[in-house]
Amino acid sequence: MQLDAVPGATHLGVRDLRADLAAHVRRAEAGERVIVTVDGRPAAQIAPISPDSTPDLDDLAAAGLVRRPLRSDRPGPPQDLPLLPVDVSIDQVLADLRGEPPRRRGGL
Repeated sequence: MQLDAVPGATHLGVRDLRADLAAHVRRAEAGERVIVTVDGRPAAQIAPISPDSTPDLDDLAAAGLVRRPLRSDRPGPPQDLPLLPVDVSIDQVLADLRGEPPRRRGGL
């Protein structure tokens, strides 16, 4: 599975990471996220420690736990659904939708 690039993060291969590990750890300490790739695919990340924050979409995508949405548009507001009175049974609603006469309760 190929993950999209994480915006605002530096991407580098394992060889580049090993060549200058201390500098990349300092970048993460300064707040920058560093994504480590293997064969061009994100495999790990070095990020600042923030124990009181919850992961955002970028964190989850970088960890490979979610995929970014393919579409950028959002769905419209939900359609208004009719409210049913509490004393109407589901059998009555189905009979009405099917155009059947209402059934009597308590028998066939």
